Amino acid sequence: MNKYSIDKLPGDVRLELARKHKELRKQKGLSQNELAERSGVSLGSLKRFETKGQVSLESLLKLVFVLGRLSDFERVLEPDKDLKRIEKLFDSKKKS
Repeated sequence: MNKYSIDKLPGDVRLELARKHKELRKQKGLSQNELAERSGVSLGSLKRFETKGQVSLESLLKLVFVLGRLSDFERVLEPDKDLKRIEKLFDSKKKS
């Protein structure tokens, strides 16, 4: 099972993302001011995200882009590899 399993509520995941984001920002040696400036996200929006987990999708994508993690978000909605394998199996059985 993955990190964001059914036992977590969206609010819990939101706060966990905010916490991890803040850790990554600090790890990269960026202050809130620096990240806000580089990303084009207002300082208030960044602070609200890091404390309450509230952020627009647009702002979140700008922030993770500057932190070099945008590709992680691109993978979020990719179809499950196991599901793809099952679909291929069904398709091949239909053709037989």
